[in-house]
Amino acid sequence: MVRFHLGLDDLASACFACSPLQEAVLSLRMWTHPVHYPTQLPWFRRLRDAFTGLDPAHTRLLHCLIASNRWLPDFLTPRPASPWPDIQEELAALRATPPHRVPGDLERAYLPHDGAVPGPLRHGLHSPEHLLADIADALEAYWASCLAPAWWPRARSLLEADIAHRARTLAAGGADALFTDIDPQLRWDHGTLTIACERAPSAPEGVAIDGRGLVLSPTLFAQGAITAIDPEQAPLIIYPARGHGLMAECQAPARVHRSLQRLLGSPRARLLLLLAEPASTTELAHRIGVTPSAVSQHLSVLHQARLTRRVRHGRNVLYSRTPLGDQLCDGTSD
Repeated sequence: MVRFHLGLDDLASACFACSPLQEAVLSLRMWTHPVHYPTQLPWFRRLRDAFTGLDPAHTRLLHCLIASNRWLPDFLTPRPASPWPDIQEELAALRATPPHRVPGDLERAYLPHDGAVPGPLRHGLHSPEHLLADIADALEAYWASCLAPAWWPRARSLLEADIAHRARTLAAGGADALFTDIDPQLRWDHGTLTIACERAPSAPEGVAIDGRGLVLSPTLFAQGAITAIDPEQAPLIIYPARGHGLMAECQAPARVHRSLQRLLGSPRARLLLLLAEPASTTELAHRIGVTPSAVSQHLSVLHQARLTRRVRHGRNVLYSRTPLGDQLCDGTSD
């Protein structure tokens, strides 16, 4: 259990951020502990050939980054520098990790449960700078070959939708409603945020924010809220993204009722069914196998007919059904 003590300024500076590097690193749990993330299994079965096709040196290194209890070294997930950092910027930050941090982070991740640092990492400790470069190279290859082409557009839409929902919750109910809604393991009480999670033996139980800020980050690879504490950085709380179960549904094409298809045409009917949860143009294009420009044209028609709404989130626009769109889909269901 960890308790964060937040003043009014600390609470005001708390922010949400989504890190592609964090998701890439945490997704390695799918190759070591897949049973814990059943909603991701359809995707990662499809990604297996791409993963096994990586350089063998990269796959060996990637496999050993996750400890037997699913812990990982803190330096692999640097705090996001912006709400939506670029993966290349994050990899550059990983490569620039102060080398003196590496041995301690490895020991804290592996020794409590495994009793030793894995061989490929232990052998790299004679030159932490080269080990960091090797890890970053392996993660970059993994991202480019396995995650970026189709998995990340879908995942990003779900993460964006989560943050949009949290913003509405905060506006409507304040901090207590926000933290209660994020995860059952979080509790807010008079300036103290308590997270009920296993902590490293060296981690303090009580943490004063002291103006460092607090970063809240949704993920698709956690079963409950977890935290990372560094005296020089903002505390980070990683929590399960709302709607992560929808990842399991993205492999099956939406079933379109004939009456809806006759009314809207097949592409628009499929899009409307897919928009039960917010999604971006890029993700929708991947899911129905057409170009983003074609999806954009169909969405424009659906929006003009007041069947969809759109909300800008950073550089992206998320689309979802309006109540009228919901009624139309429900009214044509079998």
